[in-house]
Amino acid sequence: MSMKIIPDVVNEQEIQSVTGSMTAREAAKIMAKHHIGALLVTRRDKLEGILTERDLSVKVVAAGKNPDKAKVSEVMTGNPETVGPDDSALSALEKMKMRGFRHLPVVDNDKIVGMVSVRDLYASAKSQLEDDLKDRDAFIFGAGYGG
Repeated sequence: MSMKIIPDVVNEQEIQSVTGSMTAREAAKIMAKHHIGALLVTRRDKLEGILTERDLSVKVVAAGKNPDKAKVSEVMTGNPETVGPDDSALSALEKMKMRGFRHLPVVDNDKIVGMVSVRDLYASAKSQLEDDLKDRDAFIFGAGYGG
């Protein structure tokens, strides 16, 4: 069975977002507080970009910018690629691998419905593999069958 992004991988997620006018430090503090590696950048509830740990390290720290002055809009990745809630986990993982992403916004008809990370996808795949192994063992050894 093919897992879908929602509800199989991401379910009941609290979406964290910032505006482009916030500073890089303010955004980094939100990421630290929520233990997350990326934030959605929105304007009037529309997706404008994504700000990742990589954006902060490369475009702020390594570039020598002052995080108290650098605006999120200056260092974010604009117009990010997205996935839909009905997309398969496998297609999202493949997109991440091909493009070098670790996070993808989940958008349904221009409405932001979540964010999926490579960690979410791996955890979901691991769970699916464990279930498949249990089913295989039950079939081979007869546990739970023929009742």
